[in-house]
Amino acid sequence: MKEEKVFFGEDRIRLEGLFAAAGGTRGAVLSHPHSLMGGDMGNPVVATVAQALFAAGISTLRFNFRGVGGSAGSFDEGRGEQEDLLAALAFLEDRGLKEILPAGYSFGAWVTAGVLGRRALTPAIFVAPPIERFPFDLENLQGRVGLVVCGDRDPYCPADGARAMAAALSCRLVVIPGADHFFLSRETELAACVDALVRKGGIGSPH
Repeated sequence: MKEEKVFFGEDRIRLEGLFAAAGGTRGAVLSHPHSLMGGDMGNPVVATVAQALFAAGISTLRFNFRGVGGSAGSFDEGRGEQEDLLAALAFLEDRGLKEILPAGYSFGAWVTAGVLGRRALTPAIFVAPPIERFPFDLENLQGRVGLVVCGDRDPYCPADGARAMAAALSCRLVVIPGADHFFLSRETELAACVDALVRKGGIGSPH
């Protein structure tokens, strides 16, 4: 998987990303965990999901939210981060990608949830959505999420809460035994979940 360092965005907010072109018109954009808690595009979970998507023939863009790494600006409580994700989507569209899957991990899943009500996109992947920390508008997310995946030892995304979310959204749920919020030593299982969704169910299709 060869990734190209890219910069995109307008005005004062220029964002840093890593883009891997797989050919075709399918793409995915990956959003990282909380910017003030060490989250960035180099996060191992974000990298694992990107690699799994690329292996399935999907171009990927992982990027740093404003104020992280080489991205300009400063943390904006999720509001500006939604604008960052919209800029990332525009970047992929400019590269000719038409079918775009948003995938967010932890805080990135919450930011992605906010954007799903504003743009028509392929149903998203939520990895360990922090339902104990941030509100998710389940009514507004109907038909917009394809997969929720979490561990059964995750205090921020308890398995029972994830089951309730997936049931409300009629999407696929995978609970990985022994995994915590960080999926330490469970990266292979996480990649398999993503692979199963995009290869067997179609890109982002819930079932």
